[in-house]
Amino acid sequence: MRMSDIVAKYILEMLDESNGNAEIQRNELASSLGCVPSQINYVITSRFTPEQGYIVESRRGGGGYIRITRINSAPANALMHIINSIGSKLDKLSAEIMINNMLSRGIITEDNARLIACAMSERVFLDIPQQYRDYLRASLFKNMLLTLV
Repeated sequence: MRMSDIVAKYILEMLDESNGNAEIQRNELASSLGCVPSQINYVITSRFTPEQGYIVESRRGGGGYIRITRINSAPANALMHIINSIGSKLDKLSAEIMINNMLSRGIITEDNARLIACAMSERVFLDIPQQYRDYLRASLFKNMLLTLV
């Protein structure tokens, strides 16, 4: 398991144990997990975003912290939030992260996740010029999610 996966899993466990709120001392967490503090930053900025259903606040300095709050909303509201956050381009990795997040939060079913993931794969876009793939992927992803609302 990659270090970023270990950090993300640890933070998710903290969120589960504390009803969706976690306060993290970045240096302490890095020390206890045996990684560098920038690894913690990377995980938070890539996996705990508003698009994925999280609010992140931070305070720098001696008593600094990073507070992560899981946004709990109805599946339809969560889907609309995700749709509105996508923008005009979506790369394959971001789509995979969103799908996994929606699945883990119970917003979509396992069957829907597999179908959407299949539609987001690079194989689907092989005949499309590279510069247009992320635009088409975003449009397709949004439309698939709209059918679930």
